[in-house]
Amino acid sequence: LNCMVLSFLLQRLNCAGEEKRVGTRTVFVGNHPVSETEAYIAQRFCDNRIVSSKYTLWNFLPKNLFEQFRRIANFYFLIIFLVQVTVDTPTSPVTSGLPLFFVITVTAIKQGYEDWLRHRADNEVNKSTVYIIENAKRVRKESEKIKVGDVVEVQADETFPCDLILLSSCTGDGTCYVTTASLDGESNCKTHYAVRDTIALCTAESIDTLRAAIECEQPQPDLYNCVHFSFRSLGPENLLLKGATLKNTKKIYGVAVYTGMETKMALNYQGKSQKRSAVEKSINAFLIVYLFILLTKAAVCTTLKYVWQSTPYNDEPWYNQKTQKERETLKVLKMFTDFLSFMVLFNFIIPVSMYVTVEMQKFLGSFFISWDKDFYDEEINEGALVNTSDLNEELGQVDYIFTDKTGTLTENSMEFIECCIDGHKYKGASFEIIQVPGVSRQELFLRALCLCHTVEIKTNDAVDGPTESAELTYMSSSPDEIALVKGAKKYGFTFVGIRNGHMRVENQRKEIEEYELLHTLNFDSVRRRMSVIVKTQAGDILLFCKGADSAVFPRVQNHEIELTKAHVERNAMDGYRTLCVAFKEIAPDDYERINRQLIEAKMALQDREEKMEKVFDDIETNMNLIGATAVEDKLQDQAAETIEALHAAGLKVWVLTGDKMETAKSTCYACRLFQTSTELLELTTKTIEESERKEDRLHELLIEYRKKLLHDFPKSTRKHQEYGLIIDGSTLSLILNSSQDSSSNNYKSIFLQICMKCTAVLCCRMAPLQKAQIVRMVKNLKGSPITLSIGDGANDVSMILESHVGIGIKGKEGRQAARNSDYAVPKFKHLKKLLLAHGHLYYVRIAHLVQYFFYKNLCFILPQFLYQFFCGFSQQPLYDAAYLTMYNICFTSLPILAYSLLEQHINIDTLTSDPRLYMKISGNAMLQLGPFLYWTFLAAFEGTVFFFGTYFLFQTSSLEENAKVYGNWTFGTIVFTVLVFTVTLKLALDTRFWTWINHFVIWGSLAFYVFFSFFWGGIIWPFLKQQRMYFVFAQMLSSVSTWLAIVLLIFISLFPEILLIVLKNVRRRISLAKALASLLKRGKKFFYTGSASYPTGSLMG
Repeated sequence: LNCMVLSFLLQRLNCAGEEKRVGTRTVFVGNHPVSETEAYIAQRFCDNRIVSSKYTLWNFLPKNLFEQFRRIANFYFLIIFLVQVTVDTPTSPVTSGLPLFFVITVTAIKQGYEDWLRHRADNEVNKSTVYIIENAKRVRKESEKIKVGDVVEVQADETFPCDLILLSSCTGDGTCYVTTASLDGESNCKTHYAVRDTIALCTAESIDTLRAAIECEQPQPDLYNCVHFSFRSLGPENLLLKGATLKNTKKIYGVAVYTGMETKMALNYQGKSQKRSAVEKSINAFLIVYLFILLTKAAVCTTLKYVWQSTPYNDEPWYNQKTQKERETLKVLKMFTDFLSFMVLFNFIIPVSMYVTVEMQKFLGSFFISWDKDFYDEEINEGALVNTSDLNEELGQVDYIFTDKTGTLTENSMEFIECCIDGHKYKGASFEIIQVPGVSRQELFLRALCLCHTVEIKTNDAVDGPTESAELTYMSSSPDEIALVKGAKKYGFTFVGIRNGHMRVENQRKEIEEYELLHTLNFDSVRRRMSVIVKTQAGDILLFCKGADSAVFPRVQNHEIELTKAHVERNAMDGYRTLCVAFKEIAPDDYERINRQLIEAKMALQDREEKMEKVFDDIETNMNLIGATAVEDKLQDQAAETIEALHAAGLKVWVLTGDKMETAKSTCYACRLFQTSTELLELTTKTIEESERKEDRLHELLIEYRKKLLHDFPKSTRKHQEYGLIIDGSTLSLILNSSQDSSSNNYKSIFLQICMKCTAVLCCRMAPLQKAQIVRMVKNLKGSPITLSIGDGANDVSMILESHVGIGIKGKEGRQAARNSDYAVPKFKHLKKLLLAHGHLYYVRIAHLVQYFFYKNLCFILPQFLYQFFCGFSQQPLYDAAYLTMYNICFTSLPILAYSLLEQHINIDTLTSDPRLYMKISGNAMLQLGPFLYWTFLAAFEGTVFFFGTYFLFQTSSLEENAKVYGNWTFGTIVFTVLVFTVTLKLALDTRFWTWINHFVIWGSLAFYVFFSFFWGGIIWPFLKQQRMYFVFAQMLSSVSTWLAIVLLIFISLFPEILLIVLKNVRRRISLAKALASLLKRGKKFFYTGSASYPTGSLMG
């Protein structure tokens, strides 16, 4: 046998050598030369290592530092630190260097730990044990040492370590069963077939004698594309993909054709990139604005200083004579040094502590997701998981949701619901067989269900093979087929397996009927049907066909369609998956012709698929319609309600699946993504292949659909008509990879215009990398919408990593998606609360935190700027160094941190029950220019009140009874006291959800400030050169005028806020009164549950 195979392969190789295609690779099986007379030169391919990590030991430090200093704030603080080190500035370098070092170190440790976990996961795969056949022996090796051409032995329940061509299996017919849940999300077993000429090579000794070469295409990511070989044309059923698992087969032998990062799974893997939230981008924008304000202040003060010093007396007064070195210093250099000194003096306008507080808020806030009991699932005994805390607020800004179907929207569990036979509906546990002359139509229908499929049998009684008494387990690539076979079993007809090429059926009378399986006409997405040709024990040849109604109705007698069509349409409206069943008898002479045509088509090396499709099309004609079936693909609990809520929140939901179009479309109807009134626009293989030139036909359809959506319907009617788009992977490839010389280079832009006008989009037969391409395409739209991807399998990892936010489902398809996601939840229904409640609150909290930090620091630095006009621009600090250091760290940090963790401006139940509230914060509403200007002008107003209010107070010659005059440190302390109390009470006014923690940190921070001021000024500190704050605070508070001034200035500063709150409450009450009056007029009952409002100053109302 081996000699015959060798001879055959050599003959084919010699022929193929002349027509070797560009972009192919030649693989020598077992890495043996085909001919001993020819020199063998080992080809170089990549090894079998998988690398998903981001850093190495050598590049971690420079690469991580580069990424961190891409943050504007980090880079800015680095510059300020260097200025403080090199120039004599009013403040110490420690004030900038220490916080910067802390932030950089903590972030580096966090990112290094995450990458170490990825290294560990890679090593688990790369160091796993595999067995290679070398010199007719099983050799144990590590997975990473597999080379292209090695013959690999894989045993049951093991994962394929690389992409293999199946050479042989332990089964006599060369088949094996594989699950590809980690690749395409389908958990059902698929049947794969060995190369016909190597089926008998079932031992290590025999497989090692094989001398053959394989010519195959270069690595590419398409999971569904055929692989062409030089000696035989093979399809995907012969290729075993890395990541798939061998099931119900003891062992197989395969030759490695793609390894490591060239496997299809690796090519479909999107590497992890640093995700940045919209809030972080807004922070960077605000930093640029405040940096401009800082530079402007420094430039103004530097200019006015030299204007002031243009007068000789002001330049060198008698009490402060210049040194000789100062007189000789270049004026330009002195001006530059002064400019840098002013920058350092006003540096606190950009708060380094904000980043520390934001990191703490994100880290601590993420625990609320993990602790949420509503996310706990009793079935898997787990709750939600947070893999990254950097994107909490992004959950409140999502515009597009991309969801997988199988295992995400559905339970991947099919159930036979009902059937229709000759227009009669049958539903329930059993039905009575109506006897008619000849074979009854009911029995014929049930036999069709038992025979027209590709279901395999797994039985618990493996000694004597499948029997009618054994407990049967059905396996198939399609869960629909299993449901139909089980449905037939429920009505008395049981498929009990295939023996020696004969399909065996147990009928209602417990008799075994055998049918010789002559041919199987497999399902494909273009035909949308499948058929079998069988031979009865009586010698009759029958064709049974099942498929979509649109694929079967044109091929049956017209008078049989009407009754069944009504049944199918009704089931489709109910969201069931429907299939029509037909049959026809084939005369022996006709079968001889059909058999000859099928064999010729299957043996064709060129255009095999087209030839087989033509033969199938000729066979499946003039059939007789028997009936139709209805199968329910069980949706996950509350999946439809969740999608409705997301739509109501203004989110667009797209379904991206590797499943067939009919299956996915049914699910979209069931989960209410498509409504019965939705008009569907299709861009699929079926619609494109109606023309010889696919690109031209695609262009015509795109123009037609755009015209329909944008021009045909006037605005008054267009809003009532909803459109849905369906596209498959092949058509998407045409759109994304259109030829450069084509006049249709605008495919992509037209396609996106169509998508934007559709209420829902379904993308089916998508490869994992295509899912990521769709997400990337939407991400790059004008306005940069925020995207979220959710899925449960490894086939969803690429789109999860590509989107702004990735959600993994802890489902049945392994945990690859959950491990690579930003957040993981047990069920799809949990997405509703995750976005509408947690996302909403996280965004409002952190947006308020960011605005508040810039607000309080502008309040802090503006008096310092104004003070320079009264101190001769001498860079004299207004505040003591201790106050400068403690302001952001101790006095004002804890209240805003507690607010950003605990605030609930709207009750969580209200947020989940009224999805429209989500739209109020969409588009980063609270960090837009309007709210930013509001906070900035508010800070400018209050900072001006602080300074000039205290300044007017000091117009009095003395503030104490003993006629002592206060000094500049008392002036600065009064301003600082008003500042601390005002910004803290401002936060108290904004708080809507009070807890004991809020009370403790707000009033505790004010008390701590007073205590610290007494303590700091009550002791002579030996390590200080000047005791400038000694007894200042206590002496200041001994004056009644000071007390009154502090209280008055706090009230004046907060008066606009108080007035705004009062006006909002009045407006809300008026609106509520009008709404109640309207309800009373209509005679409706109502319940008042309170009102909700947004934080003051957010301009949300």
